[in-house]
Amino acid sequence: EGGAFLETPLAAEFEIIDVNVRSTVHLAKLVLRDMAARDEGDVLITSSIASTMPGSYQAVYNASKSFLQSFAEALQSELEDTAVTVTSLMPGPTETNFFHRAEMDGTKVGKSKKDDPAQVARQGFEALEKGRRRVVGGSAKTKFQEAANKVLPDRAKAAIHRAMAKPDDE
Repeated sequence: EGGAFLETPLAAEFEIIDVNVRSTVHLAKLVLRDMAARDEGDVLITSSIASTMPGSYQAVYNASKSFLQSFAEALQSELEDTAVTVTSLMPGPTETNFFHRAEMDGTKVGKSKKDDPAQVARQGFEALEKGRRRVVGGSAKTKFQEAANKVLPDRAKAAIHRAMAKPDDE
């Protein structure tokens, strides 16, 4: 759920953690042992461009995506002597029901033009098929944002995110 951390319900934060972190770890544990034993398989983990920046007004969401990015990279390292591929997909804002469900319709990012979900999914699948470790999904704007986030200090990224995710009524 979007909004100031001090104001969002704790239950909503736990839902984000359960969906993004707990379920991904659970599923990975269930499938990767067999894949490694067979020395074949592919796993696509949906991280986010949000994983590259502190998430003002989406603190738990961005942190959960940072966890997923780190988790994917750790699994890649552990499985590098196998034929198992773990690919991290890092989409930017995508035209889905996400922003509505997160009650972020009244934010700059909620109102902005977003990437096509079919394009993002295709990019993720193609990267997985090619055995790539990660792919920034979506438009050139998202790819630029990822490149900028490599050099901007965290404080600047938090301020940028704050401007995009802060509800209009605050």
